[in-house]
Amino acid sequence: MRFIIKGAPGMMGTCHCSRCRKLGATPFVFVKREQFELLAGEADIQCVVPEAPYKYVRSFCRRCGTSLGEPLSDDASFPINAHCLDDDPVVRNSFHEFVSEKPDWYEICDSAQQFQDHPETS
Repeated sequence: MRFIIKGAPGMMGTCHCSRCRKLGATPFVFVKREQFELLAGEADIQCVVPEAPYKYVRSFCRRCGTSLGEPLSDDASFPINAHCLDDDPVVRNSFHEFVSEKPDWYEICDSAQQFQDHPETS
């Protein structure tokens, strides 16, 4: 899969839920639909639909197994796995979600806001 992001993502967040950890899909950058362009590989994207309380569909590349985030989302803003980016995304981590599921051995070492599950949005 190949894509470009025009400009800097809006924010970065880290999810500690067991699902994201096992998919190797954290941290995420959030991009707006109009700044994201999928250049190649749409047919290779496999989507995994979550069960509650999780709400984000996760996608991965069928060819290489890379966790992608939600490149096929119809939402105005959606997450992309930050590890998929070749360049510095410019934004830095601004929150941690699902810290209640964080493994005991992992220490959060930044001052980003922490949420026990999904952050409240308005």
